[in-house]
Amino acid sequence: MPVEAGFRYYDTNLAGHVDEYMSVKLTVVGCSPAWPNPGGAQSGYLLEGPGRLLLDCGPGVLAKLREREDWPHVDAIAITHWHLDHWGDLVPWVWGSAFGPGEGLDKPELWVPPEGKELLCSIGGRLGQGEMFEDAFDLREYEEGVPFTAAGFEVVAHRVLHYQLVAFGFRASANGTVVGYSGDSGPSDGLGQIAHDADLFVCEATLLAPNPEGGTRGHLSSQEAIEAFEASGAKRLLLTHRPFERPLEDSLEL
Repeated sequence: MPVEAGFRYYDTNLAGHVDEYMSVKLTVVGCSPAWPNPGGAQSGYLLEGPGRLLLDCGPGVLAKLREREDWPHVDAIAITHWHLDHWGDLVPWVWGSAFGPGEGLDKPELWVPPEGKELLCSIGGRLGQGEMFEDAFDLREYEEGVPFTAAGFEVVAHRVLHYQLVAFGFRASANGTVVGYSGDSGPSDGLGQIAHDADLFVCEATLLAPNPEGGTRGHLSSQEAIEAFEASGAKRLLLTHRPFERPLEDSLEL
């Protein structure tokens, strides 16, 4: 498969792919859409450079990470939005930190969208432990367009279009390398900000055709993802969040 100079691309035992550029590595832990692909996990993208930063933590991600180590040693987790396929494994992460192999380990930072602390406190209360997420994580909120530092990466959250939900994508930089991650998005100006001149643009491509459901957009077709990539000036495109039932042309990286 053709690749850009400087990257290595290979299958891993983590049931995903690894992309390496200079001293930043991206492991696709899970990339399933709202329903899981066979044997897969939902959204989870591990960046390793100055530290270890997990972008999103959907169902199945924790189990996949534990295939490599008894308990994931990550410095920070950042969540793009509150659909369950992007954050659901934070709940079992809490239990493993409190009663399992994560007990006594340093708490990772958990970066959440604006007002996310209040939301997690409410969810914890409904589960019987209002402070459960604060006990397991160093809980922090990011702001739209304001850089924050997580695991040694400079990260900027840009608002994207995802139905009526407040949702973001991330632009993460370290060691002279930039990775853009769309999160879940329909066509949006935010995609251009996320991917502008990036070394790698990780972009969702959920749909077979643009907007089959009508109304406010929430996802991209592969052609729309390619158009966003070409407009951004990014060097390489990796398509994700694609249902197993919707294959892509062999020329595209999935």
